[in-house]
Amino acid sequence: MSREARTAHPPGCPYRGRVTEPERAPEATAILPLFPLQTVLLPGVHLPLHIFEPRYRQLTADLMSGAVPDREFGVVALRAPLVREVRGLDHVHDVGCSTVLCEAKRLPDGRYDVITRAARRFRLRELDHTSAPYLLGTVEWLPDSLVPTSAEPTGHRLAEVARTAHERYCEAAWHDEDWHSPEVDAELGDLAYQLAADCLLPLEDRQHLLEEPHPLRRLRIVCRLLTREAGFLETLGAVPLPPTQLAAFTKPAELN
Repeated sequence: MSREARTAHPPGCPYRGRVTEPERAPEATAILPLFPLQTVLLPGVHLPLHIFEPRYRQLTADLMSGAVPDREFGVVALRAPLVREVRGLDHVHDVGCSTVLCEAKRLPDGRYDVITRAARRFRLRELDHTSAPYLLGTVEWLPDSLVPTSAEPTGHRLAEVARTAHERYCEAAWHDEDWHSPEVDAELGDLAYQLAADCLLPLEDRQHLLEEPHPLRRLRIVCRLLTREAGFLETLGAVPLPPTQLAAFTKPAELN
């Protein structure tokens, strides 16, 4: 999965900017189809997938037909890369992110190439292996903590520090044309996700970021992570592959 594919707005996708959560009761739950991956999906990020296993072909068809409401399904990160079949809650991280189907191209042999856009965080409560060809989960939506007006000046200062850490990381990792800073008017609640989307962080760090409900604490986390990673790059004198060569190595592994 290339950085461009994750951050650019794909043609034809009706969801521009952040996919906002409808107002819900704090304990509202839903049944979502689940797609376990060896990656952590962050809200607002575009996720391209190549679908070839029959159960996920069926999921894609159900998303396209409207059988799955709002074209929305959930992505949860595997706890261990050797897990091939998710049979219990202990196989996956319990906090995941829903994502909405934006584009789907059916290939001649029945496979699909799809692009989705991550929407909202959830906590996985139950798994269902029998009601559909694919995994289903009962999820509880996780709203962000509110940032009081009195804390907004602190939030803006944190945002500037986090942006500086992001710039330092990207200058160490990429060519100038391979990265960009988030828009200046990015919301505080979204900014940490946008900064992390451009960076190659370990799964555990991305999961920590996803699980944090408070926007200001998320900014502190992403600032610490990017400062650490930039220090590694500068000390080792090694950089990741350019984004144009990265896609084959960073495409999420699928139970597929």
